[in-house]
Amino acid sequence: MWKGNSPGCNQGAAMEGTGGELGGQGNWGLEDAPGLLARASLPIMPAWPLPLASSALTLLLGALTSLFLWYCYRLGSQDMQALGAGSRAGAVSGRPGGCSEAGRPSPRSSGESVEGPRTEGLVSRRLRAYARRYSWAGMGRVRRAAQGSPGPGGGPGVLGIQRPGLLFLPDLPSAPFVPRDAQRHDVELLESSFPAILRDFGAVSWDFSGTTPLPRGWSPPLAPGCYQLLLYQAGRCQPSNCRRCPGAYRALRGLRSFMSANTFGNAGFSILLPGARLEGRCGPTNARVRCHLGLKIPPGCELVVGGEPQCWAEGHCLLVDDSFLHTMAHNGSPEDGPRVVFIVDLWHPNVAGAERQALDFVFAPDP
Repeated sequence: MWKGNSPGCNQGAAMEGTGGELGGQGNWGLEDAPGLLARASLPIMPAWPLPLASSALTLLLGALTSLFLWYCYRLGSQDMQALGAGSRAGAVSGRPGGCSEAGRPSPRSSGESVEGPRTEGLVSRRLRAYARRYSWAGMGRVRRAAQGSPGPGGGPGVLGIQRPGLLFLPDLPSAPFVPRDAQRHDVELLESSFPAILRDFGAVSWDFSGTTPLPRGWSPPLAPGCYQLLLYQAGRCQPSNCRRCPGAYRALRGLRSFMSANTFGNAGFSILLPGARLEGRCGPTNARVRCHLGLKIPPGCELVVGGEPQCWAEGHCLLVDDSFLHTMAHNGSPEDGPRVVFIVDLWHPNVAGAERQALDFVFAPDP
């Protein structure tokens, strides 16, 4: 009979071999097999009683679930507080600061920083709420803008002529006038709709004498001799005016880059009577381009943006970055009649899709 290398080893020695356990490299013989089988068949007792371990695990999972739900509740409460504050902030809702036309002016039109820290904090909170819900991907420029990124050149603007009153998006190409090709689709659509939009203006026009009450749908004058009728105001559709101007409304619905869901977005008719003048002012943001479609352009009308003079033409669009200092005037005679343009706010062509979505969330119009 074969035995292990150490004669006389007993069952205990076999169990305590080099490995010290079953499967070790101890010395044993065939006669030790019954003992090994008996030892292997012994029940293995757990270190912790199973019922008690199961109860502890259940309690731990319940505590973790409760903590997670409380955390989600806190995040939701903060988001709602931020959004509620935004709907009450005048600098963001209803009146995009510094709008020269197609939107009421505000103290920011002169480049002043009224409520700057408060508005900056609101934008940052809303942007964080957006990132928690979606993602920070592609938000580099928007994040810097929300943190109060300085104007181009590190100061208030290029030689002080570009001073967006509310939001400056860094690293956007800046020029007072934007090439037509930058928004070719929307420009061509508006120009092809020129006859229909002109007919709509004829249907809502009046004598603009100022001696009679304002007709329905017309806003109070921005300045003496400056009137407007808006189809969209601060990102909100004006249903009664849209029904009265079906051709213009149809054209707006076909645009690809219209800021229709953002407080920076306006669209409507702008009137400048002979002798009227809108002094130099800056728009609220450089993230938009303001499109002017000339409807009635009498002699003596001028537009100066960032120190560069330009003029409208009937049936043609002019793309303006109104975050630059700009002035409009009608120097014609009373017999020439009013200057009439149809104004639409479009996204700047270099604002990416992810940035537009985030800014639509941050500057969403009041419900």
